[in-house]
Amino acid sequence: MSVHSEIKRITTETLRKMKFDKEKIAMLTSYDFTTAKMVDAGGIDTILVGDSASNVMAGYETTLPITLDQMIYHAQSVVRGTQRALVVVDLPFGTYQSNPEKALESAVRIMKEAEAHAIKLEGGKEVEESIRKIVNAGIPVMGHLGLTPQSIYQFGTYKVRAKEETEAKKLLEDAKLLEKLGCFALVLEKIPAQLAKKITEHISIPTIGIGAGKYCDGQVLVYHDMVGMNKDFSPKFLRRYLDLYSEISSAVSQYVKDVKNVNFPKDEESY
Repeated sequence: MSVHSEIKRITTETLRKMKFDKEKIAMLTSYDFTTAKMVDAGGIDTILVGDSASNVMAGYETTLPITLDQMIYHAQSVVRGTQRALVVVDLPFGTYQSNPEKALESAVRIMKEAEAHAIKLEGGKEVEESIRKIVNAGIPVMGHLGLTPQSIYQFGTYKVRAKEETEAKKLLEDAKLLEKLGCFALVLEKIPAQLAKKITEHISIPTIGIGAGKYCDGQVLVYHDMVGMNKDFSPKFLRRYLDLYSEISSAVSQYVKDVKNVNFPKDEESY
């Protein structure tokens, strides 16, 4: 029996069962083959090929500039690097908001060209028709509510969302709507922990939080933030498990020194 056939791929059904069994879901982002391979080997349940690639891979200030073609390229690389994790890919800004036909077309391209397992999009009632169209075509959809980075210019800030009762009420209604439309899971970003708890208890699909407290069914972080490659980003919700920025910079400095001092390569490193 090959190694591949022994590893069981996580599916949307696995995530639903995890919520039912009260087992927390661990999710991280990946944007390339090598990282995806390491993250998958670490036992992650779900990999998000996030439009955050726009920030961490391309250096843009927001997630808005990344294109569908670029997202497909990143997703193809990630899928090739995984054997176990469920791979979810963000539909980038402008590929689903304006009309449901375009939304379905974008989702189909990601599923066909990247061989991804699901797509994620931001918003509630305002994107209802797009979600309906994609789900009806048999494509799994993960929702995203709370702070939705693609709407950053509308919000004007990255502060915590839904502190006011009106917005909190709409968020709960949107969460119930996404469940009804057939979304298999829901990301809750930067909302009060008690509101996330309420939503998690009121819907049967898994909630995955980022800056939304411990009551969600799972958690997601951006890989580059979690391993400390991105030293300029330090929100309250982030826990850094490594300080790779310092370690990599220091390794590069040592390499530069060794090359300049003719300390690399040594005889045993030559042919």
